[in-house]
Amino acid sequence: MGAGPGMGQGMGNMGPGGMRPGGMGPNMGGPHGQQVHMRAKRQRPTPQVILSRNPQLSSRVGALLPAGSNVQEASAGFKNLGQFIAAAHVSHNLGIPFDQLKATMLGPPHRSLGQAIHQLKPSVNSRHEVSIAKHEAKRDLHAARRKK
Repeated sequence: MGAGPGMGQGMGNMGPGGMRPGGMGPNMGGPHGQQVHMRAKRQRPTPQVILSRNPQLSSRVGALLPAGSNVQEASAGFKNLGQFIAAAHVSHNLGIPFDQLKATMLGPPHRSLGQAIHQLKPSVNSRHEVSIAKHEAKRDLHAARRKK
C-alpha cells in the first residue's frame, strides 16, 4: 500500500488538514463539536419554586422566620435552597434579624454566610455557627424528602 495524501506515517486515518473522513472535526457537530456548546443547561428550580411545591418544608422553615413572613418571598435572591435554610437557622439561633442577615449576604457586595455572621455578630464563632446551620438545613431537607 502506498502512502497517499493524508495517509503519512503517524497520521492513521486522517484526511487533508488533519480531519478525519466523515467531517467529525472539532466544529463539525461531533461529540466535541459546537452542538455540545449550544445545548441549553438544565436550570434548577429556584428556592421559591421548591418551597411552593413542598408545604412541609415551607412550614418547617417558616417557623424559623419572624411571624407573618412569607417563606417564598424570604427565599428570593438566595443562590440555592440550602443557603436560604442555613441563613434562616443562623437568624433563629443567634437572634440576628433575618432581613439584616439576608441584606448582608446578598449585598452588594455579596458575602458568605460566615462573613455575614462575623459582620453582624463578631463575638460568635462564625465557622461553628455556619457548621451547625448547614447541618440543620440538611436535616430539614432530608426530613422533607422523607415526607413526600
